[in-house]
Amino acid sequence: MRHRTVGELMTREVVRVAPQTGFREIVALLREFDITAVPVVDADGHVVGVVSEADLMRTQAAQEDPSALFPAPAPMAAGASTAEELMTRPAVCTAPDASVVAAARLMEHRHVKRLPVVDDEGLLVGMVSRGDLLRVFLRDDQAIRSEIVEEVLGRTEGVSPASVGVQVDQGRVVLSGDVEPPYLGPILVRLCRAVDGVVSVTDRTKSAPAAGG
Repeated sequence: MRHRTVGELMTREVVRVAPQTGFREIVALLREFDITAVPVVDADGHVVGVVSEADLMRTQAAQEDPSALFPAPAPMAAGASTAEELMTRPAVCTAPDASVVAAARLMEHRHVKRLPVVDDEGLLVGMVSRGDLLRVFLRDDQAIRSEIVEEVLGRTEGVSPASVGVQVDQGRVVLSGDVEPPYLGPILVRLCRAVDGVVSVTDRTKSAPAAGG
């Protein structure tokens, strides 16, 4: 049992900009390709930062507005006109062999929507978005069930796959049947939750003290 990796889900043809790319060109690229951020790469292909919509909005917010209720940001934001001046650095990146879970946690922790994917030398090899990671939840129910039966039940010592029922509907897993000794029930639930595409797990085995989601 393994999680799919970022390398399996990432976009390989990445829209990128150079440090000297201008503000208006970046805005045009985001609109043209319907994306929310672009990595900034140097002449050797190393990621040196990321320009997001939030970075661009800081420049807009710094424009003069006599009727504004809030003061303008620092002068630096008003004068930023190139990717190098606008970008957030260092870039929050991930690796091709990172699991989708690790990438999702990194996005959540750093409050970003997209991650540049870099190799061991820091060279840009792809881009992964929230939408890319969510594709694991489109996995076929039968494939999920097969993995649970073969990889979870079949490889957990003391568990007989024939004695545990597994139903999967829209990624929701329901376990039923007999699990002995009782302490194995919670273990099976945790292992099932680790399977790609699983949305929830309900334990209805006889050894379970109560159903859980």
